Amino acid sequence: MIVVTGATGNVGQPLTQALANAGEQVTAVSRHAAAMPDGVRHVPADLAEPQGLTPALDGAKALFLLLSGDLHAPEARPTDIIDLAAASGVHRVVLLSSQGVATRPLGPSRIAMRSVEDALKESGLDWAVLRPGGFASNALAWAESVRTQKTIAAPFGDVGVPIVDPADIAEVAAACLLDDRHTGGIFQLTGPEVITPRQQSEAIAAALGSPVRFHELTREEAKAAMTQFVPPELADDTLDIISAPNPAELRISSDVERVLGRAPRPFNNWVARNIAAFAEAQLG
Repeated sequence: MIVVTGATGNVGQPLTQALANAGEQVTAVSRHAAAMPDGVRHVPADLAEPQGLTPALDGAKALFLLLSGDLHAPEARPTDIIDLAAASGVHRVVLLSSQGVATRPLGPSRIAMRSVEDALKESGLDWAVLRPGGFASNALAWAESVRTQKTIAAPFGDVGVPIVDPADIAEVAAACLLDDRHTGGIFQLTGPEVITPRQQSEAIAAALGSPVRFHELTREEAKAAMTQFVPPELADDTLDIISAPNPAELRISSDVERVLGRAPRPFNNWVARNIAAFAEAQLG
């Protein structure tokens, strides 16, 4: 049995489905009740209170560990989850980490994530670490303003990075959970192209078949919006990357293709699959 944390999110949801399709017994963990694929057991739990994971981990052979924003806060203890997994008899953990652990090792949130990676490597468990860059699904933050105002607001409109499709992250995670060949691997996950926020807005407009106006935010405006959902340290670390990516953050990784045997999906593929989120509701 495989436990998937963050099972209702942009990575966890397709990962849960992929594992179920592969015939695996899956326990999906999220804070709130949610519809699950047939045969998938759901256990509500908050990772900020690791003992709540105990029922989910009973009988598990592997764990996909996705840490929510509040578990990046300085007072959080996400390494307790790894200790609990080991004590519960889990043999393998696949950790969703961050590209910034390698590219911005001195950022406060990256130091915290590095400590989680180190704890996993020292745990005695089989492990793999996924280090994606920015997610294509972050564009969903623009969905309401596109639907209601045909506008996208974002900082650093002409600065691009090779954002990755969460479905690709999920497929790599599934491979790491199921295939011993990937044990001990650290995978840098990117998309196939550097793309700017302005270019993303153009891709959304093209898929909609109607114009979308791009409005560039200041860093301060962007941080104010981000800190409604994540700690300030994580917001600053993210803004540092997307404002001035360094050469390592601009590099297009071959790891998705190395694991999956195909190129990563481009942003316009993600848009095509998710365009309903940006479309105006039809009346009647």
